[in-house]
Amino acid sequence: RAGRNLEPMKPLLIFDMDGVLVDVTESYRESIAQTVRHFTGVDVTREQIQDYKNQGGWNDDWKLSHHLITQAGREIPFETAKDYFQSIFLGNGEGGLILREQWVAHPGFLEELNRGFDFAVFTGRPQADAQLTLNRFGGGVVFHPIIGMEDVSRHKPDPEGLLRILVANPGRQVYYIGDTVDDARCARAANVPFIGIAAPSNPRYLDLVFLFQEEGAWAIIDDINVLPEVFAA
Repeated sequence: RAGRNLEPMKPLLIFDMDGVLVDVTESYRESIAQTVRHFTGVDVTREQIQDYKNQGGWNDDWKLSHHLITQAGREIPFETAKDYFQSIFLGNGEGGLILREQWVAHPGFLEELNRGFDFAVFTGRPQADAQLTLNRFGGGVVFHPIIGMEDVSRHKPDPEGLLRILVANPGRQVYYIGDTVDDARCARAANVPFIGIAAPSNPRYLDLVFLFQEEGAWAIIDDINVLPEVFAA
């Protein structure tokens, strides 16, 4: 037993989910657009949604949907917007937009990466939504811990979730991988190296790259499949 403690600990990669492990263009982002359209008749573009994400402070897609509805001149309770959003996202058990999500990692990639790194998740998703997607795509890869929306009292860009993982992993090298300015600010506040995901398909790709640079990103990549190159340097 004593000898085992001398083994070097693997570095820990903490993943955000949306836009990092999972392409949510047709799920969460589409749910925002459909929710706003339902209550206002207004079509919100992907560019407009990304502009809000780039501002920071709009990590919560329910709050962003409600804000956009209000901006369009409709006054409805937050819970009404949230309930409609979840009904189309989860589909009341069938055919929800969550089923349009695409797993970003190539087959076998995470299993291979797992040889050199341990994995955790810190996401703004509700825990149940996170588990649904990880159970569907995650295969045999273990993410521990998985910290979701209701597991923290202060949401990103507050670093509470990251700090909790750091406390549980003293002395370990940790990296946070995210795709928004709030993720980057969260990592900086926790003093954790940040790896920014800026997908070339992002409608505000260059803006996002510049914002990550301003926040002191340790690396900026197109998607998680090129992570080994980041650590090979």
